[in-house]
Amino acid sequence: MLEKFLNKTSFSSQEDFMQNFKVKVPENFNFGYDVVDEWARIQPDKKALCWTNDKGEHIDFTFADIKRESDKTAAYFKSLGIGHGDMVMLILKRRYEFWFSIIALHKLGAVCIPATHLLTEKDIIYRCNAADIKMIVAVGDKIVTDHINRSIADSPSLQHCVSIGPIVPEGWKDFHTGIDTAKPFERPNFVNNNNDTSLLYFTSGTTGNPKMVAHDFTYPLGHIITGSFWHNLHENSLHLTLADTGWGKAVWGKLYGQWIAGANVFVYDFEKFTPADVLVMIEKYNITSFCAPPTVFRFLIREDLSKFNISSLKYCTIAGEALNPKVYEEFFRITGIKLMEGFGQTETTLTIATYPWVKPKPGSMGIRNPQYDIDLLTNDGRWAEDGEQGQIVIRTDKGKPLGLFKEYYRDPEKTQEAYHDNIYYTGDVAWRDEDGYFWFVGRADDVIKSSGYRIGPFEVESALMTHPAVVECAITGVPDEVRGQVVKATIVLAASYKERAGEDLIKELQDHVKHVTAPYKYPRVIEFVEELPKTISGKIRRVEIRNKDNQ
Repeated sequence: MLEKFLNKTSFSSQEDFMQNFKVKVPENFNFGYDVVDEWARIQPDKKALCWTNDKGEHIDFTFADIKRESDKTAAYFKSLGIGHGDMVMLILKRRYEFWFSIIALHKLGAVCIPATHLLTEKDIIYRCNAADIKMIVAVGDKIVTDHINRSIADSPSLQHCVSIGPIVPEGWKDFHTGIDTAKPFERPNFVNNNNDTSLLYFTSGTTGNPKMVAHDFTYPLGHIITGSFWHNLHENSLHLTLADTGWGKAVWGKLYGQWIAGANVFVYDFEKFTPADVLVMIEKYNITSFCAPPTVFRFLIREDLSKFNISSLKYCTIAGEALNPKVYEEFFRITGIKLMEGFGQTETTLTIATYPWVKPKPGSMGIRNPQYDIDLLTNDGRWAEDGEQGQIVIRTDKGKPLGLFKEYYRDPEKTQEAYHDNIYYTGDVAWRDEDGYFWFVGRADDVIKSSGYRIGPFEVESALMTHPAVVECAITGVPDEVRGQVVKATIVLAASYKERAGEDLIKELQDHVKHVTAPYKYPRVIEFVEELPKTISGKIRRVEIRNKDNQ
């Protein structure tokens, strides 16, 4: 399949990759027809999805199965009046019906809006009205369906609610009855343009209402690098990315790049994350490739890994937040596997990563993706020198890169604010070393200016995380008459240290940071808390901590 989209499919070095990687973008590309159905045509029995859950249920799907079920789903959605450009929200946790539904929506030329099951009535009303959502397909979970039911009266665009079960509330339609009784699917007469919107994500920003990130039909091709050259997948791979289907990480790691590479996607559907259960899955199913955020690896290294045979695991990647070197080093010591970091946003595909031929530097995001012309811009408008901090930007004067978002839907002002004069501003600050590796500092709004120094939250958080007392922490700046700002650490303590919370432990943690990193970065203020404020997607809301301190 890769040969269909690439002139060259293997690379020996970063120089080779940068010079020779190029995607051939077909006219009117549609992932449903051009990838899923194509695999079903040439290798119908090829495994596509291995699904299991915490109840012991297990189903394998071939590409022929995915074609058949997505066609049935498309036929059913079409019978409900869903067509080209219609907005459909999917709240499906990790259920296999998500894959049927998103492929069906692509085939119909409709717009898929993946969403988390954690949305409240208020969240659903906002999304329905912001995007004129026509249909919601959801898990038949009482909490989820109750929130949706309470939103219906204030969501005039919403015409249909469909449940995949087990509960099908009154007034809702039954997904499985619908797809099993639908007429045979006939491919619509329309031909989608590559620039048509196919995917819409509501970003979980740390301030204000979420923005609507719109991606076009070529977006899946931007994930060829994600699957084949970051996850390092091939046709015999069984790949697990830990992500709910409501988050962008799901299509990054459980769909587009993986199926273009011909890999089998492993899905573990669970209600509560238990580190040992993930290790059991790796052992039981012989998973070969694994991707998860650093938080998951922090939990895994606390397990007794000698109790699990995870020898099938050959490759691990990490993204979602910056990686603390301590986690890298401990996981490598235990398993011999290097954690290959990657970076991107909801607005992009993978933009910076550590590829198989690149030697990882623990704590670095890696080297830029050849699809993106990435640079660093200083506060005074200069291109940053090596070693100098700057905002990560993507230059588009030579053309819009494959995978970069179209726009913030229905918000030209926000779009113009982030993307103008052929530059997309990510809002993330980093520095680049002499070898071209990028090192994350923090969000532009989170950088602390103290006594003339610019201090990134991540570097202080990384230092604190190497102390056994610290489970989680957030670094913010608090106003100071002399220094402008001083560094504050808000810390969740390990259970064994909670009794020690007090001045002695504060001094111990401050001294620890002074030894691990530059002494001027140490937190002059430390507060112990039971939990950190977070967005619905789990990102730390540093703005909430700052606002509280500024009151």
